[in-house]
Amino acid sequence: MRVIAGTARRLQLKTVEGMDTRPTTDRIKETLFNMLQNDVEDCHFLDLYSGSGAIGIEALSRGAKTAVFVENSKQAVKCIKDNLKFTKLEDRARVIENSVLSAIHMLNGTQKFDIVFMDPPYNKNIEKETLEKLAKSNIIDNESLLIVEASLDTDFSYVFDMGYDLIKEKLYKTNKHVFLKYIGD
Repeated sequence: MRVIAGTARRLQLKTVEGMDTRPTTDRIKETLFNMLQNDVEDCHFLDLYSGSGAIGIEALSRGAKTAVFVENSKQAVKCIKDNLKFTKLEDRARVIENSVLSAIHMLNGTQKFDIVFMDPPYNKNIEKETLEKLAKSNIIDNESLLIVEASLDTDFSYVFDMGYDLIKEKLYKTNKHVFLKYIGD
């Protein structure tokens, strides 16, 4: 796994050993950032369920002003920190070792995020709980773009009742990216 573009282009990133994380493939990451190319520069990026940190690092490499990484696995947090140091991007990054729901609570009132990316464990309905918590927080607003990586069969029909607008879905062979905007109740 490598950084696709920007200041850390072509640098190989470490991944977390074992089956607890599924790194987003380079091909899917490139497709995602091609869709985000006009939004990443100078943005405040939140990477939830960060794993190795590859998505947030890609955002920083492409010019994000800041990135906050949230991960509760000690092994993954070490991997994120090692990758940030290796790519020389740690000065614009913050790593929070905590559960995502607790971290959202901790971040409440600190800043707004322009882009929120989340890649929770598949088929456990975790994205619903996370979107609920985000909707009740003040770290997103109607300008924030939320992207959820999920399995192809994950149902997102509930998002409208939570105050989200489904902007688009990008389907891949084994998963999808769902793009949301929070429009309020």
